[in-house]
Amino acid sequence: MKKTQRKALSQFIVITALAGVSSLTLAAENIRIALAGPVTGAVAQYGDMQFTGANMAIDMINKAGGVNGAQLEGVVFDDACDPKQAVAVANRIVNEGISFVVGHLCSSSTQPATDIYEDEGILMVTPAATSPDITSRGYELVFRTIGLDSLQGPTAGKYIVEQVKPQKVAVIHDKQQYGEGIATAVRDVLTEAGIEVPIFDGITAGDKDFSSLVARLRQSGVDFAYFGGYHPELGLILRQAREQGLDITFMGPEGVGNSDISAIAGEAAEGMLVTLPKAFDEDPANAHLVEAFKERKQDPRGPFVFPSYAAVQVIADGIRLAESTDPTDVAEALRSNTFDTPTGKLAFDEKGDLKDFNFVVYEWHADGTKTALSE
Repeated sequence: MKKTQRKALSQFIVITALAGVSSLTLAAENIRIALAGPVTGAVAQYGDMQFTGANMAIDMINKAGGVNGAQLEGVVFDDACDPKQAVAVANRIVNEGISFVVGHLCSSSTQPATDIYEDEGILMVTPAATSPDITSRGYELVFRTIGLDSLQGPTAGKYIVEQVKPQKVAVIHDKQQYGEGIATAVRDVLTEAGIEVPIFDGITAGDKDFSSLVARLRQSGVDFAYFGGYHPELGLILRQAREQGLDITFMGPEGVGNSDISAIAGEAAEGMLVTLPKAFDEDPANAHLVEAFKERKQDPRGPFVFPSYAAVQVIADGIRLAESTDPTDVAEALRSNTFDTPTGKLAFDEKGDLKDFNFVVYEWHADGTKTALSE
């Protein structure tokens, strides 16, 4: 090889190496946020809401210049709302060196994942997991942008007592942390008010035939039923109750407030009661975001869309205020400040829970729409 050729090759190698270093440096400047939730499984529709809201927030923040000169990057992980898979996802997030998580969604998946995040110094903000147990263990790096079952359950119970005024209520749950927890909270409000609860029992998530349950409900003489769990099971219960001539009103938590329950139950979904976060898509202040979602042909109405947006935003604002990507510094910033988000002005207590959050009682309609009955 001639000397001039060797020199040219040498310069090419140096330039290429420097370009590689430059690209690696730019990649390293991205702040990665793990988006952990159900891509697959029975409640993947809720994962869609989570990813829709989180990705919109990432895009909006990046378009506005990012965070302290860095761009956000969302990395999706599928936990299928399964506790074992959630643990595997949490370990993958650790191994990939990601410091921030928006998720998980189901309480039963969120709790074991938080054990890993707290031990490994990863900050997590869940936009959907409502079990009080998640934040009752004194963890420093666990937050949420949604209310607690200890608030949602009493909201439902109070509405049943004061507005529905039934004689006998059946309280059913799916034997999972979220479903049984909120069903227990509702039962406690009812019994304290002197309303008879002749049935407090669990079904198995994933079951399809609820004819024996419907028969028990009829035989017990209940005139109202509360279900703690998710829409796949309640949708089938509603349909089978209608088919067997059981004419009582059912109520459930935000886990049943999905348009798919109408697809499952059909006309039997009409009149169901459900507690949900406020309809943030109806807030005029969010009109620009609603339009942005619609331009992407995405539905902004799901209960976890805007809380997921808020989860990304508070992480970004926390990093900005802390002038650091160290999760401990960001956690301190979250507890020390108030954040203006599409879900309102958010402030966190020492546990990482919101200081103020309201659930609203809605009447559900067979076409998947809803009407607010309380504020």
